[in-house]
Amino acid sequence: MARCSDKEKAEEEENYDGPETKSTKGERHVSFPPDEMMVSGFAEYTDRHVDSCLTLTEVSLAYRRSCDRHQVEPRVCILEQLKMGTCVRGRMKRLDLGGERLDLGSCEALEVVLKSLCFDFINLRAARLEENGASSLLDMISYYESTAYLDLSDNTHVGTSAWRALAHLIKQSVCLSRLDLCSVSMVAYGARTLSKALQTSHLAVLHLDNSQLSGTPLFSLVGALKSNRALLELHLSNNMLNSYQDAMQLGDLLRYNHTLQTLVLSDNAIADAGLEEVCEGLRLQTGGLKVLLLKNNQITAHGMLHLAKALPVLKTLEVLDMGNNSLGNRGLQTLKEALMANRSLLHLGVACTQITCEGAVVLAEYLAESPQIKQLDLQGNAVRLGGLMALCLALRINLSLATLDLDGTPNQEQDEFLVQTQKRLRSEIGELCLANGSRAAVATETAESPPGEPPEGPVEDVVS
Repeated sequence: MARCSDKEKAEEEENYDGPETKSTKGERHVSFPPDEMMVSGFAEYTDRHVDSCLTLTEVSLAYRRSCDRHQVEPRVCILEQLKMGTCVRGRMKRLDLGGERLDLGSCEALEVVLKSLCFDFINLRAARLEENGASSLLDMISYYESTAYLDLSDNTHVGTSAWRALAHLIKQSVCLSRLDLCSVSMVAYGARTLSKALQTSHLAVLHLDNSQLSGTPLFSLVGALKSNRALLELHLSNNMLNSYQDAMQLGDLLRYNHTLQTLVLSDNAIADAGLEEVCEGLRLQTGGLKVLLLKNNQITAHGMLHLAKALPVLKTLEVLDMGNNSLGNRGLQTLKEALMANRSLLHLGVACTQITCEGAVVLAEYLAESPQIKQLDLQGNAVRLGGLMALCLALRINLSLATLDLDGTPNQEQDEFLVQTQKRLRSEIGELCLANGSRAAVATETAESPPGEPPEGPVEDVVS
């Protein structure tokens, strides 16, 4: 088959409208491209707001007959799920096909299932989909609005026609809210096709971890998402994102998109220089971003200078995780005043950041001043007696922290008195956090109680 030029592919994508459709007043039909024999015949459109007229037993029998027509063996895992599953108003929780090898015939045989049932989640991770089978299956999912969450991760042979079908699904579906494409290489055509579809999609959550997004693919993605007002979560872990062009693109994304609520950048190479670009965008976030994960990004204490400029002006950021970076005590000292000035942060992650007792004292000073922080992750740091004492004293003042994650007593501690003292301090820290959590739960319950009605539970519990 002759290889299409980029221009021809772009024209194909522009003119692609999904499966061939024919419509008359009162009814709709669908057929798939006859040259690939993707689906034989026509299928009646199913209104997803009407109860399914088929029981799971009837769907199972119909699936067996469909397999006979397509000359493939019925998948045992599908029959088991239909047998053991629960169907409510034509909907099941999940269809799990992860790890199954789905060739073209197996995909075509699934049409009767996708036509008869809706799923909260369809798992096609590592299903070893081939181009024609993937294209056929995605067209069915699009036409029948079969799922709210689709996982296509670890399918390495997604070809041109499958990308077009996926783009059509993303653009047209009003049901699909989450898509996982982890470990699916974003070559030039795939990145362009996906990016164009995201301009008009209803997707709320997109996972693109380990998808080789560095460079031009990220440029295409950010270009689409600058104007996107639907996406709430973007996961870009392990994409080799660098501290230069990639970080500039991420900064632009934060500068122009104020709808995104979660941005996951863990396991990349943003570094201090890249963090500066990201923080430039952060400082313009008047609303939107609530979760920022920067774990394992080669960030050092110097990078905290840039973050310290952004934190005080952020009004919505609730979760900040910088674990597995070389922040050290100096990095926390640089960040302390900015943390105190911020009044939105609820979860701070600094696990495995080379913190000792000195850094723990800095965090204790922050806890004593923070009225809203609820969770602090300090695992993987050398916090011993002095740091534990400071944290314990701070928690006698702090009334919000409900979770403080710490390692157990270090094995290298030899002195029995020090071991017992550390255990006692950890126990007291746990009790103080528990009391804060209980107090917050009572406050929430009281706030949610109708006016004039007392909260549930004994009065003594509320007073204490």
